[in-house]
Amino acid sequence: MSAIPGVRQQLGCECSGMTPGAAAAAEFAQLRVTCEDRPVSLTGFADLDELLTTFVARVRETLDDLLTGVYLQGSFALRAGDEWSDVDFVVAIKEPLVDLGSLNQLHAELYALPTDWAKHLEGSYIPVSLLRRVDPIRTPVPFLDNGATQLVLDPHCNSAVVRWILRRHGITLFGPPAESLVDPVSAADLRREARAALHEYVKWGVSLSQTKGSAWAQPYLVLTVCRLLRTIECGDVTTKAIAGGWAAKRLPSWKPLIERALEDRPDPWGRVSQSADLDAVTNTRDFMREIGEIYSSPSQLR
Repeated sequence: MSAIPGVRQQLGCECSGMTPGAAAAAEFAQLRVTCEDRPVSLTGFADLDELLTTFVARVRETLDDLLTGVYLQGSFALRAGDEWSDVDFVVAIKEPLVDLGSLNQLHAELYALPTDWAKHLEGSYIPVSLLRRVDPIRTPVPFLDNGATQLVLDPHCNSAVVRWILRRHGITLFGPPAESLVDPVSAADLRREARAALHEYVKWGVSLSQTKGSAWAQPYLVLTVCRLLRTIECGDVTTKAIAGGWAAKRLPSWKPLIERALEDRPDPWGRVSQSADLDAVTNTRDFMREIGEIYSSPSQLR
């Protein structure tokens, strides 16, 4: 195991001399170069663009005057969406929803459309008054999980990370620019949220076992923790691919584990029914234990 102070030094953000926002902008500029080979479209995928057009039309019809705007966030907003990505959205609404029946019907009908993208919509319906600034208690809002057809109350998208992405990189599908609805998100808020999340992911990771679904969970855990570490150290938000490369450079003893997680990212839904090999599970548990020792308290600030 690496000495803890040494690991903290290695994890230091390479963005010295640059603001987190400038560093993130430079990285996203590199990502955009990789997108130039795609057809000119909203997402780079014609069938996804078509689905989003249908989604927006149905949401406008269903919510009518309650609707403020519809936005893409997540991987596609960060210009890193690919065929394995979730389709992360936020619908900004004027008032909290009382009845979810019509929206549940809408999402069940979208799910049945003949495109795989329809099964990977994920997002929330958030009142504009709540969306405006970071909500410390993370109030649950109507949320559609990846692969689901029904909304549930969940704080998943009511986060500093989602607000940061929306304000800086959100793609407007309908309504005013996302940045007009969200106040600036501080690095302190991002770090605080990342530390709390890291605590939970470490608990999951140290208990990981070689069971059905672990072939999906194992690389997901490694890359998600890399992304959280990057946020804690640099005070910004980036993609799992960039965060994985960043962490692999700074934690050389864990480079093979991280690089394998990056290689194993394709076809996550096919891997849900598979078990990870024992070495990957064992190494992931050891990685999580070490990270847990470095960042021992979920409330500790950088």
